Amino acid sequence: MNPARFTALRRAGRTLLCAAGLALAASVAAVPETPIEHRRTPDQTFLTFPEWFLVHSPAEYAAWLGANSAPSRFPLYAHVGQFWQSYAAINSEIERYPFNGGYHLMVMVIGVSTSIEYALKGAYERTIGRLAEGLRGGGRVAEEDFAARYAQAYVDFIRVEPWYKFDFASQLRALWHDVPMSGPNLARKWERRYLLTTELLIKEGYARLIKMGTQSLYEAPKPVTAVWLSRAPKDAADVAAHPDFSVLHRAAAHTASASAPVLATIPRYEGFTAYSRWLAARDVDFLSIAGNDGEIVVSELVSQAWRPVGSRLLFEQPILTRPGLKRAVIAVPVAGLADELRRAAKAGDTVEHVYDF
Repeated sequence: MNPARFTALRRAGRTLLCAAGLALAASVAAVPETPIEHRRTPDQTFLTFPEWFLVHSPAEYAAWLGANSAPSRFPLYAHVGQFWQSYAAINSEIERYPFNGGYHLMVMVIGVSTSIEYALKGAYERTIGRLAEGLRGGGRVAEEDFAARYAQAYVDFIRVEPWYKFDFASQLRALWHDVPMSGPNLARKWERRYLLTTELLIKEGYARLIKMGTQSLYEAPKPVTAVWLSRAPKDAADVAAHPDFSVLHRAAAHTASASAPVLATIPRYEGFTAYSRWLAARDVDFLSIAGNDGEIVVSELVSQAWRPVGSRLLFEQPILTRPGLKRAVIAVPVAGLADELRRAAKAGDTVEHVYDF
């Protein structure tokens, strides 16, 4: 090649690289940081999983009772094992972060108390409960129908609120006021009534203690999460149908035709999963979540043959009441979250939860 031509090409290449670098710098600078009051530490997406397992487990139990399956055959002991297995896996992932003592304390408290509850309930169900089950003739007694309704109401509540705010006392009143005390299969009726009464009384008392301790140790959490998005959804009617989506700031567009990144808030907890799926379905991508642009944890209910694509598998758990189905817990780059949600929707995989920070 002619030396003069080579030099000219090299200079042109340097010019293009410099221009690209300046454009990238301008792009980064155009998106301000998340306001400090909306930032949360990157380890919280991992630590949130054990907390939410204690939503997934009652949900599985409620579905089991709703399907008229025998309570004595629900795998309570195995669920205890799955909780601690998940906590151990999460701990190995967050060793690189500063120790989050407050969150670990909360997880330990709910983990130990749930383990004790499941152990005692499992021992009861496998002995007295199974005996009363065997003595029952015909269909379910009214107390079993009540137990299924109560279990589902509890799950619906804890998807959006802390468990200790659930009104166990009103459930106890409904049991003794609305459920007839007489009828066939009296042995099973009164055995279930005894178990439900004991459970509701203990949980009501324990919930009051936890509520007092939580209020004294922790500040009330923000109900929303701030997210930087590649753009806002375009359809005004669609946005109006999602009233918990609120734009806080719009960054300047880099070109006249480009969409401007937006800083918005969406709900936390169960709402975060629903709104994340909505945004992904509108081809909106995440730039950062609660000030984090690293990884976010997602769990999906998938077939045993499923393998991750574009994400990092943390661990798997079989869904013990649904053979052939497993829970895959993955770490996804924040920038790739919307792609993963779109992939799951296209493949027919169930996104169980997106674990907010």
